[in-house]
Amino acid sequence: MPDFKLMVPGATAAGTVEVTSPYDGSVVGSVETVDERGAEQALANAAALFADRSAWLPAHERIAILERTAALMQEHFDELVQIALSEGGKPYNDSVVEVARAIDGVKNCVECVRAERGSEIPMRLNPASAHRLAMTHREPIGPVMAVSAFNHPLNLIVHQVGPAVASGCPVIVKPATDTALSCFRFVQLLREAGLPEGWAQAVAVTNNDIATDLVTDARVAFFSFIGSARVGWMLKSKLAPGTRCALEHGGAAPAIVTARADLDAMLPLLAKGGFYHAGQVCVSVQRVFAHDSIAAAVAEGLAAQAGKLVVGDPADPATEVGPLIRHRETDRVAQWVEEAVAAGAKLVCGGEKISPALYQPTVLLNPPRDSTISRNEVFGPVVCVYSYDALEAAIAEANAVPYSFQAAVMTQDIDEAMQAYNGLNASAVMVNDHTAFRVDWMPFAGLKESGYGIGGIPYTYHDMQIEKMLVLKSSQL
Repeated sequence: MPDFKLMVPGATAAGTVEVTSPYDGSVVGSVETVDERGAEQALANAAALFADRSAWLPAHERIAILERTAALMQEHFDELVQIALSEGGKPYNDSVVEVARAIDGVKNCVECVRAERGSEIPMRLNPASAHRLAMTHREPIGPVMAVSAFNHPLNLIVHQVGPAVASGCPVIVKPATDTALSCFRFVQLLREAGLPEGWAQAVAVTNNDIATDLVTDARVAFFSFIGSARVGWMLKSKLAPGTRCALEHGGAAPAIVTARADLDAMLPLLAKGGFYHAGQVCVSVQRVFAHDSIAAAVAEGLAAQAGKLVVGDPADPATEVGPLIRHRETDRVAQWVEEAVAAGAKLVCGGEKISPALYQPTVLLNPPRDSTISRNEVFGPVVCVYSYDALEAAIAEANAVPYSFQAAVMTQDIDEAMQAYNGLNASAVMVNDHTAFRVDWMPFAGLKESGYGIGGIPYTYHDMQIEKMLVLKSSQL
């Protein structure tokens, strides 16, 4: 059982927090916490490192550290899988995929450093710019404060900490307390790979006020947040002047299925996108808009897919749907489903708690458009199917929520696909794929209440740097 010591040089532990399995409540590890003094020490460490430009890590050292980190992660692959699934509840096979993605993400960070470049700014175009040559190069923006979510306990940390290390920024990272172990182990591996301790500090805090103080301190140059919209927008409103940020929240992802869709091919994709990690994904398939002529068939087909899924212990390789992160989330999902059914939704399958931690994969047909489950992110294993008569109406309904992230359209008609692409309010539209498709080098951006800025490793790397210009004046130019 991993028990991690404090990762803030010069600080004293304020206590210890135990991390438990969301499946059975057993203790799976612990991390030491910081109080106000420890948080101040972490900020002081990061600020001092950045202030001493002579001590900045050169690119070749950052590359070597990240390459060694990827190799160490591969060496400890099985351990990382066990840590992630024990604390996060993601089934074994999906946790294997997450660790593999995380290793590839570290390699992506190396590629970012290797591809780093500035640009030439045109001069000598008019008398005012005569005799000048201008160019840019990239420098780290400053200390980074990262706050992360529980649902991808290793890969999300890589997306936040990896680019900070690659860009040359000292980083403080506060993982979700429920899933702190993967974060602490990743930072430990970075240090084993040669990263000096102060350049990456993992912190668990004794209360949320300390986390707020860390985020809003004037020494923080960039704030990276993955989590709920309520917390993200609140923290953004309190940032110190000059602090840049990127926020990744959730959504209520829409998928439009037209009468010309290949249902045999599409239904497994919709089920995977809706029930993967028990629906605890920010772009999980939640709202499926199906043409009147096929809506019932889509709902029944999804129910058939759901009925085949193995729900249970995430450590069992046969399990396909594991627990929700907390028992109160299972209760909340059950309440939302019960409300929708009482208001007229047809319960096609599921709708019951299996245990305090497990909820049946559930399909609802035509829940009221104003119901809680239709208007908010469910973050649970529930897919809602709505019938529509015209594509324009489906697009309008898909857009009629305060969230905008990734969306999908399923059709064999190119004109329908392009009509949906043009009409959907989304940062990405998948054609004949589910809404949760992602590779880690592509842009990943929430719009409206779903976020601020652009995620994805190269984009985060770019955000954590400034482009600094040099202008040379010479009579020989």
